[in-house]
Amino acid sequence: MYKIVNAKELTTNIYLFEVEAKRVAKSCMPGQFVIVRMDEDSERIPLTISDYNRETGTVTIVVQTIGAGTNMMKNLKTGDSFKDFVGPLGQPSEFVYEDLDALKKERIIFVAGGLGTAPVYPQVKWLHENGIDADVIIGAKTKDLLIYEEDMKAVAGNVYVTTDDGSYGRSGMVTKTLQDLVKEEGKTYTKCVAIGPMIMMKFVCVTTKELEIPTIVSMNPIMVDGTGMCGACRLTVGGEVKFACVDGPEFDGHLVDFDQAMKRQQMYKTEEGRATLKLQEGDTHHGGCGNCGGDR
Repeated sequence: MYKIVNAKELTTNIYLFEVEAKRVAKSCMPGQFVIVRMDEDSERIPLTISDYNRETGTVTIVVQTIGAGTNMMKNLKTGDSFKDFVGPLGQPSEFVYEDLDALKKERIIFVAGGLGTAPVYPQVKWLHENGIDADVIIGAKTKDLLIYEEDMKAVAGNVYVTTDDGSYGRSGMVTKTLQDLVKEEGKTYTKCVAIGPMIMMKFVCVTTKELEIPTIVSMNPIMVDGTGMCGACRLTVGGEVKFACVDGPEFDGHLVDFDQAMKRQQMYKTEEGRATLKLQEGDTHHGGCGNCGGDR
């Protein structure tokens, strides 16, 4: 069992869990993920690592309640435990293998959208610990849904917060802030890392292609099994078939076929929605509505 040493709600429907997992904490790197399971009968859920502490042997994950499994997870408290906490899985962020002297010459900008801010944090933190202060754009729909702002400010060079509704920081999408930084404020970047909703990453890549900034994206939103066996995270990168959970989750964003990936992501919504309704309605849910397919 893997004990939860800290559990808290960061904002509406987003929860943080710091978990005792010494073996994972000892070897994990930014960009990797774990697979968690609450109990014997729970589904396996892949989650990107949001922080780790090798000294205390803890790993932090951040969860957004969307489907049945994550809605059950939100009830876990400090002192509770996960039955399984497997990892680290996937490939680390490529910069952890780069020459530090060469990396210090780069001008790196991270673009974090919504929940994607959590997995951006350990990457920015790793760079900071190695003498590199990257800039970060954090995007949220509204001020109340913003996470990790103060944590990010402690390790980043500059943090630019933008909200879709203009309730806090800059107003508009993350792509507008990125364009403004380069075109209006004279910033120069040699590398971009974007993590967030699929549609956000797609349009960040459209923007950075125009700005001629090489871009890395994390395709963790389409992962299901986490081991390459189910094929749910199959995607096309530069005309080649890749699997996010074993070949990634990070890829060259300018080579990813986002339209295909988003179509594959839609395939699982009906099944997840059916499971969520069953969780909410219990024995009263019989799938007879004709919409969810629960009667088939």
